[in-house]
Order: sequence, then C-alpha cells, then structure tokens
Amino acid sequence: MIGLISATAAGAVGCERLAAAWPGRTRVYDGAVGDAVRRAFGECEQLVCFLATGAVVRLVAPLLGDKASDPGIVCVDEAGRFAVSLVGGHGGGANRLAQEVGEVLGAQPVVTTATDSVGVPGLDTLGFPVEGDVAGVSRAMLDGEPVALQAEVAWPLPALPSNVTYDAQYPPSWVVPTLPQALGSAPAGGTPIALRNGPQQLRVTDRLVEPVDGQVVLRPPSLVVGVGASKGAPADEILDLIRTALRDAALSPLSVAELATVDAKAGEAGIVEAARQLGVPVVTYGADELAGVDVPNPSGAPLAAVGTPSVAEAAALVRGGELLVPKRKSTRPDGQPAMATCAVVRRPGRGRLAVVGLGPGARDLLTPRAKDELRRASVLVGLDQYVDQIRDLLRPGTRILESGLGAEEERARTAVAEARRGQAVALIGSGDAGVYAMASPALAEASDDIDVVGVPGVTAALAAGAILGAPLGHDHASISLSDLHTPWEVIERRVRAAAEADIVVTFYNPRSRGRDWQLPKALAILAEHREPTTPVGVVRNASRADESSRLTTLAELDPATVDMMTVVTVGNTATREIAGRMVTPRGYRWQEGTE
Repeated sequence: MIGLISATAAGAVGCERLAAAWPGRTRVYDGAVGDAVRRAFGECEQLVCFLATGAVVRLVAPLLGDKASDPGIVCVDEAGRFAVSLVGGHGGGANRLAQEVGEVLGAQPVVTTATDSVGVPGLDTLGFPVEGDVAGVSRAMLDGEPVALQAEVAWPLPALPSNVTYDAQYPPSWVVPTLPQALGSAPAGGTPIALRNGPQQLRVTDRLVEPVDGQVVLRPPSLVVGVGASKGAPADEILDLIRTALRDAALSPLSVAELATVDAKAGEAGIVEAARQLGVPVVTYGADELAGVDVPNPSGAPLAAVGTPSVAEAAALVRGGELLVPKRKSTRPDGQPAMATCAVVRRPGRGRLAVVGLGPGARDLLTPRAKDELRRASVLVGLDQYVDQIRDLLRPGTRILESGLGAEEERARTAVAEARRGQAVALIGSGDAGVYAMASPALAEASDDIDVVGVPGVTAALAAGAILGAPLGHDHASISLSDLHTPWEVIERRVRAAAEADIVVTFYNPRSRGRDWQLPKALAILAEHREPTTPVGVVRNASRADESSRLTTLAELDPATVDMMTVVTVGNTATREIAGRMVTPRGYRWQEGTE
C-alpha cells in the first residue's frame, strides 16, 4: 500500500491524482501531518508526501530502523515539478516510485542513489536476496576497482560494469573461453587482473555460506522443494523438515523458489502456511504427470492416496534439475508416523530472451516496459541503426551484437544462442517486434529451454495513422509488398482479397530501387474496387525528426515519390478527407451520401 500525505490544497489535488491513477494501491491519510506521516510509516510499504523534504526528514528520522524494512519515501514539491526519492531508494522501491509519480504528475524524478545515477544496477535491486558488504562492493564497482564475480550457479544477470570480471575458477556457462574476461586479462593496454586475490567479490550461490569481508552473496532462486504431506500435517512439522533438509545439505533457504506438490494437495493448510512463511509460492502438478517422472524412491503409499508413486521427488524433478536431497521424512517427537516428506532439486538457470519493439523512432513513443527490458539485458542484439537509437539507455557493460540489413535470421539465431548460454538478452526491432520484425524468426528458432517475453511497440501503421487522422477506424489490414520472402503471387492474392473485402490497407515496404513495379500493381488492383478519389495517406519516417506526410488520392498518388521508409495507407469506400484529415468511420452511414 502507498500512503499519500499532504498539507495544502495543491498537495491534496496531487494525492487525488495519484489515487485515481492507482486504484487499490493507495490510501490517503488525513489529519495532522505529523500524525499522518507516523501512521502511514507504520502501515504502508511506501509513502508519497506532498511536503518539503526538510519537513519529511524531521518527521521520519525518529522512525527509521533498517533500510531493508523501512518504507520507501518520495517527496513532491508544492508545484508538482519534482518527485524526490528521499528514503529507501532501492530496498523500499522509492527510486522506481519516483519514476511512477513523475509519469502521473508530469514531474521530474530526482534520484541521487549513486548506482542509479551512473546506470549501474544496484546489487539490492537485482531481484535476488542479497547478503554481505553491499555498500563496499557497490562502491568498488562505481570506483572502477576490480570486482571478481564467482558464478557458482549460472543465472541471468543484468549488465555489470567492465571492472566486474568473471573469476576464472567459477566461469558461468555462457562465458566463451576466447573472451578477455574468461582469460582474466585486462583490456588492451592494461595489466592483468588477479581475480582470486581481489578484495571485492560478487558470489552467486545457493550454498549455505556466510559472506566474508568485502564480499556480496547473491541468492538466485535455484532450489525447488518438493513436498508431500498427509491430510492435516502441521505447518511446523513441514517447515522443520524443509529447514533441516536444507541445512544438512548446506543449502540456503533464501534460494528456495517454490514448494512443489501434487494437485490434490494444493489446498493443504500445512503446505500453504509453510510456503507463506518461506515467502514462496506453491506450485502443483497433476498426479498423471508426476507418475511419469523417474525417481529413485517410489512408494506405494502416495500411489494409493493420490495416484502417483512419488510426490516430493517427482514434484521437485518434474521440470528437470539435479536432485540434491532425495526424499526424506519428517520426524515427530511422539514417535508417531511421519506426516510429511520433502526433496530438494537445483534447477539450472534459464536464459531469458526479451523481443523488444522500439516503436517508430521517437523516444517518447518507446514504452516504459521496453526501457526496462533494455536495462535488464546483459546482451543486446539488433540492427546497427536501431542500436544507435537506444545506445544511451543501455547499462554500462552491456555486450552489443549488432549487424546490418539482411542479417535478420542470423540475429535471431545469435539472440537465441546467447539466451541458451544463460544470458539475459534483448533482441530489438522497430515498431512492434512481432509485426514484420524479429519476433517471428526468433521464436521459430527458440525452444522451451529458454524464457521468452514479448514487449509490444507502436507500429509504423499506427504512428502513420495518428499523423494522418483516423484512417484505421474500421477493419484494416497490413500487407508487405516485399517479395524477398513471399512470392508475388501470394502478395497479389492478399491485396485482391483486401480490395474485394473493402478493407483499409496499409502497405509496408512499398517500393525500393530494385522493386519499383509492385506498388503500382497493388494500387491498380485496389482501383478495380474503389473510386479514383479514395483518400490515400503517405507518411515517411513517421515520428522521426525528418517526418513528412501528405494526403492524396488513389488516382493522384505517384509511386515514384514512395520509398522503403514510407508507409502508404489506402482508405476503403467509406474513408473521407475531413478538414485535411483522413477519416474512416466506424459505421458506413456516409456511403449513403450523408457526409
């Protein structure tokens, strides 16, 4: 919950705007400001105070305890110009909250956290539990001092600055031996770095180890605990079993990702409560699926009870991994039969491929989600001219793999291969990555051994439509006139179908130096079914600095004025030009001559 506090009428208006934008996320605190801040501090995860920063500092100073548990606090000035991340920038999420407040109020986010200011990921913002000397290792990263990364468990990480170098004794699965980092060498002109002797270390491990001086331990969510339980098994018995199993195997409970069990036990109170106390979800599988998992310790008891010879081991192993703790039973002080079993599996880190649409080119049409994915990636793959558009958004240390036109399939293969090595990869394309762009070849190459997410973008057709007016107000289709990948016979059949169906058509890739006859042919097909006065919109470089647009007609359009950077939108029989804008009505009432 986000507590909203104000002392003036202007501040109250700001509170109302945030409450309206975030229904269910906020609570407005009225009354005396001091009392309101104190109540919100104790009841909310985050606070937005429409107060002077000095006043908030004095009010919350006596309340501050630990940055891992204190709420994040953002201050907004009286005029709503700035959203200042004051307390809990990382742990409390105030840095991100300041960005969100800025988006709603049109305020400038002010973030002074050192790592955020220079684009280096905060070690306590990676989404993993973190232990050790976070401040000291972060300072070393910022100062350019050598920091050794011990990746005992390969897990996708965001880009880290160049002074964070893989420890040769713990090379992650994606490190190619020819890379300087894998050899422990410095950049050209530098001196070799003695990684093992460096005073600062990042250690990625699920082992039960205590951080040493100058070390940060990151806990990846690599462990799955399979649980079986009799009806009514106490949560304390299940928790004691899990904690003992982890301790005996020298595994950290902070790396437990989930408790897994059979569907029949999804609502078992003891399992649900154990998961709640561990802070992880309960994931369930059908008995038939678990019965097909090969396990070392099958049993007749669960087969008779729930229809599978194994619950704990099978549920832990069903998605693959290394069995670290075979099935073990709980113990009860009264000597009664055990009511719970567990098994522990280490799942390998899965690489992550984000296919990101950059939009038509303008920075303000690049979505916040796309920006987040670009900063989350450690590897970026893309067309060189698209990389140049967003290079400034990448974190220091991002590995960039760029190539020119015509290498789309190779970029797709490269991105998938990098993800299979366990990397966090962003594959970029213009517009929406799923529309005549990189999503299709990438997903054709990918399999279920990596995680894939799609990030939508504003397409060229949508950007052009907004410039022209409302040409896509009714049914419409996009057709590429490039016959490099699609035979012209197929393209012509699609154009003819759209013409006969009276659908608005947007032509992508309409004309190039080597393809100058396809657009005139397509227009001629449409002219068989539409009047010569049918509006046609022509937009070149939509949303970019050299954007140009014009409105013409089907009879007057000169194809020689069109190139590959142009989008051509041809209206249907109801499309009209109104006040210099191209409009396709949602209904067909204008066909009767009532315009």
